[in-house]
Amino acid sequence: MTTESRKKDHVELVVEKGAQYEKTAGFERIDFIHNALPEINFDDVDLSTEFLGKKIKYPMLITGMTGGYADAKKINRSLAEAAQKYGIAFAVGSQRAMIEEPALKETFQVRDVAPDIPLLSNIGAYQLKKYSFQQIESLVDSIGADGLAIHLNPLQEIIQKEGDQDYSGVLAAIAKTCDRIGVPVVVKETGAGISQDAALKLKEAGASYIDVSGSGGTSWSKVEYMRADATPGFDNWGIPTVLALIECRNTLPLIASGGIRDGIDAAKSISLGADIAGAAYPFIKAMSENRLPSYIEMFQKQMKICAYLTGSKTIPDLKMGKTTFR
Repeated sequence: MTTESRKKDHVELVVEKGAQYEKTAGFERIDFIHNALPEINFDDVDLSTEFLGKKIKYPMLITGMTGGYADAKKINRSLAEAAQKYGIAFAVGSQRAMIEEPALKETFQVRDVAPDIPLLSNIGAYQLKKYSFQQIESLVDSIGADGLAIHLNPLQEIIQKEGDQDYSGVLAAIAKTCDRIGVPVVVKETGAGISQDAALKLKEAGASYIDVSGSGGTSWSKVEYMRADATPGFDNWGIPTVLALIECRNTLPLIASGGIRDGIDAAKSISLGADIAGAAYPFIKAMSENRLPSYIEMFQKQMKICAYLTGSKTIPDLKMGKTTFR
């Protein structure tokens, strides 16, 4: 099966079947400490921040999910256009297919509809060993990206029938890329979480950000089970997002993703140490149901209300001991 057809399968299965973890990301165990005397004006709450050298209105990222097949062009451009409108960051899906078939480059082109927002390129960590640095660098340049996301997916690869099973040398390849590439590097998991030990190794390797991408959202092992027979039992493997955030804080700037479904989850993740909150499934699901603008507006208002009800005017305020564990 080609990379192109596999990417198409992935998106269709996630949108149509859900393929979500049975266990949660852990946000239901986190409560905000309500401030009955916030002593601020709601209109003065400002959750804008800087990411990849550009200002965004809210600490939100539509994380990479697709590219490399015909319908992906429409998906990427629609999501990127919405990100531009609402002042949030956007990432394309894995550009591996673009290396294998250069004609697929157009499925990743979004700069003309999203000229001002932070844009992330995307490639798998395993592919850093397979392709030349020049090929990796071209992925960033070809779409005018502000940074490179390198995704880690050993769980999905070992379950996937046509997956890559030799992860030796991946860390060295990441370090080499971080040293040579001219943009910030985000190293992200794909739903199974990053531990403190892995985070410290990635910091030493030169990563600029870590996206913890914990379990509790889309289960890519479950997606692979839907595609083909594979060794069972790993549907719910992984570190829940809340635990991954706690493990990784104080290592590098963090992006929280994995099971974030609304602005309240996102605000909780900021309070736990994340700098940006990201998601993929709820955005593409909302887009497929023709409710993307209303979903983003709700998401942003929820974040702002959480800040208001904890007496927080800014993101640094929101990080100052505003939550408790059940």
